[in-house]
Order: sequence, then C-alpha cells, then structure tokens
Amino acid sequence: MGKRLNDWTEALKNSHLARMESMVSLNGRDQVKGVLLGCLFYVGALGVQRAENLTSKVDFIRQSWAQETDYPRPYHVFMPEKAQSKPLKLILFLHGNGGTPLGAKKQFFRQFPYFAQHYACVFPEGYAKSWNIVSEASKADDLAFIESIIQRLLQYDNVVKTHVTVIGSSNGAAMVNQLAIESQMPQIKNLVTLVSPLNEFQHDGAFFRKKGPNNGYTEAAQPLRGRRLMNVSGAMDRLVPYDGGPSSRIPAKGGRLAFLPAETSTFLWAQCMGFEGNSPQESMDANASMELFRYLNGDIIHIKIPDKGHNAGSFLTEKTLRDFLGGSNE
Repeated sequence: MGKRLNDWTEALKNSHLARMESMVSLNGRDQVKGVLLGCLFYVGALGVQRAENLTSKVDFIRQSWAQETDYPRPYHVFMPEKAQSKPLKLILFLHGNGGTPLGAKKQFFRQFPYFAQHYACVFPEGYAKSWNIVSEASKADDLAFIESIIQRLLQYDNVVKTHVTVIGSSNGAAMVNQLAIESQMPQIKNLVTLVSPLNEFQHDGAFFRKKGPNNGYTEAAQPLRGRRLMNVSGAMDRLVPYDGGPSSRIPAKGGRLAFLPAETSTFLWAQCMGFEGNSPQESMDANASMELFRYLNGDIIHIKIPDKGHNAGSFLTEKTLRDFLGGSNE
C-alpha cells in the first residue's frame, strides 16, 4: 500500500508539473510546485497512511464487562524470523482452561514448526485463563475480543485480508465452536477444534444456539456457510466423552456439562455447511492410530484417535493439519 501511494503521489506530482509548467513562465513554476505540494500535504492530512507491517509483539484489546472496566486483554503475535516476500495468512490459537498464550505457543510450534515460519501466529489470552462458554471463571465477551483482534490485524499490509484460521484446544475449542456458530466475519475460513465437539448448549438437537447474555443460549443461530471445520477427539476421553453425555468434571448449570457425540457433532456441522445426507458417515480411512470421517470433499473432517483421551489433540500431525488447510489454498 505504501509503495503504491508513493508511486501515485510521485506520478501525480510529475504529470501535473509537466502540464502546468508548459503553461507558465519560469518564474511561475515555483508557485505551481507550491500548490501541488500543498495538495499532497492535504491528501496526507485526510488520513492516507504509509504502509505498516505486522511484527512480533504483545498488544491489547480493551474491554469492559461485569468483572472489569476498561481492561487491557492481551494477545501475543509471532511472525516468522525470516523476511517473507508476500503477505501471510493468520492463525489464531486459543489455549485450554488454565492455559496461557506462551504455553500454547510453545506446544503449537513444537507440534507444528512449519506454521511458525509461514504464518502470522496469534495467541490470545482468555480472562482468568478461561473462555466464557457456560460456567467458566471468565464472564467476558470473548466473541467480541477475538473478532476485534482479527479486525485489527487484517489492517496490516503484510497480512492476507481474506483468510483466517482459528484453532482451539479443549475450552479454547469450545470457544472456536461458538465463534463458528455466531461470528459473521467472512474472513474466518478454517476452524479446528481439538478435543471439544459441540456441547448441548451450543446445539440442542434441533438448532445451533447463540450464547447470549448470562450464557442463556435461548436464541437460535444460523452459522455462516462456506467455512471449513476439522475436529479431533479421543475415543478414551472422559473429560469430554467421545460418545456424548455429561463430562466427568466440567461444571454446568445444575450439574455437569453435557456434550454431543463427537461424530454427531461433525455431522451437524456438515449438514449446516451443505451436506445433504441424513445420517453420519462411516469412517472412510481407518488404521491403528486414527479414523477419518470426511464430508463435502474434505471441507468438514472428524478425526477419531482410538486409544487416546483428552490429550488426543497432541497426536494431530503437522501433515494432516497442512493437508486440511491446503484444501483452502494454504
């Protein structure tokens, strides 16, 4: 943007000078130049800015809610160490309950080193180390927080404006589900949920639900279509039961938080995105380490890790994640 602006202003100055200088005397040329430079200064004063590139940093979004007033909520940005010749796509990673941005960054880059060198990677911090879904410590508006981060980062010249991936683990994955349900931002293209299918507040068996004030989930939602989603769940998970039902420990109103079966959850997302089948598909690719369920030519994917529990997300391979994102022109 900055180079284009400089080229445009220089061309404007030269072309006008050439035409006007042919019409005035030598003594009048300084006056013409002064007028043109004044015009260019006026354009700058109207708010046309030079290019600005995103760099590694910690930045903040200020929010107010019942627990805080004008509270600076941090997010951590990590850019590749080597200079890139073209704009980078954004990945946001949401940590689990009790996690931190730096802990999430360490795990993510260890598991997926390719993305550290080819993407702009962002790690937001959940208030009180949690994301507000049902009964967490945080009561913040996390949907507005995540959308504000994305809107801000898409302003930078070295960031792709039309393509954002959001990944979450556990409680962070529940937040990704809620983002998929409620956000109408078309720039969000890919969503990856590690060890958290839909809970029964987010989908009541008939409709997706908006969280709403006080986490009431009283209003039906219509998720934006055209998105791609991958879920990874462990068949031995007791915290978030693979076959659905109440969690062993996660609280909810009047008891424990209940989840939809992982395969059913993915099927509902596939239907929402245009799949016309009436029942969940059978595994299309199975081996000892994983079972793969695919819908809509791979736009919606569920991966079952047979012998793993709530740590199943750590068994997602870099190749599998790259292949999934590659389906949207990684």
